[in-house]
Amino acid sequence: MRWGVIVFPGSCDEQDVYDCLKHVVKQDVEFLWHGENLKNGFDCLVLPGGFSYGDYLRAGAMARFSPIMPGVVEFAARGGLVLGICNGFQILCEAGLLPGVLTRNSSLQFVCRQVYMRLEETDTPFTCAGKKGQLLKLPVKHGEGCYYADPATLERLRQNRQILFRYVDGKGKNAAGANPNGSIDDIAGVCNTGRNVFGLMPHPEDATEKILGSEDGLKIFLSIVAACEKREKGARVG
Repeated sequence: MRWGVIVFPGSCDEQDVYDCLKHVVKQDVEFLWHGENLKNGFDCLVLPGGFSYGDYLRAGAMARFSPIMPGVVEFAARGGLVLGICNGFQILCEAGLLPGVLTRNSSLQFVCRQVYMRLEETDTPFTCAGKKGQLLKLPVKHGEGCYYADPATLERLRQNRQILFRYVDGKGKNAAGANPNGSIDDIAGVCNTGRNVFGLMPHPEDATEKILGSEDGLKIFLSIVAACEKREKGARVG
């Protein structure tokens, strides 16, 4: 499959995503500049973490207007897979591709540490290689990672099973101190109703090799690969 990693001014994790996909997952991947129109032929687009231009106004508030974003919106509308990590999650929310918003951490401090998150739903292209209730250990590094949705939106997220990951402790329990940013309902990642757009605050690309302290992030990337292979096989059969 073919991956595109979108680079915004201020992105700082695009190389980590690229290296993970190219050298660990052995995928065809290329960088895409935010100021250009989106090219065709991709199976999955990744909006990586960092500090995109305009974040001083509100995280992702200006990046959502980048020339490449209309193409991303159209790509998602056609069923293309879109993964937003950290700042990429913020941009997807600002662009209206995901519900809710990311605000300042409840501590008002930048947080950088390992966290655990519990897999809540497995019927998506981003989680199909995992098991419900499985724990993933990933790093976070953000100042505006507090996910918020109004009560009505939160209820829809629950009913539609759009909450894919929640912050928990090492035993899989909701506990004080497990949530690094104060996100409502301990939310770490959500998908859209079509289940083809996914935003996540922790960084799976930084947890794909033993030397990094965890390989749990591979579950997400391998899920996407498996989902695309299944889709491709179905298309050939059809």
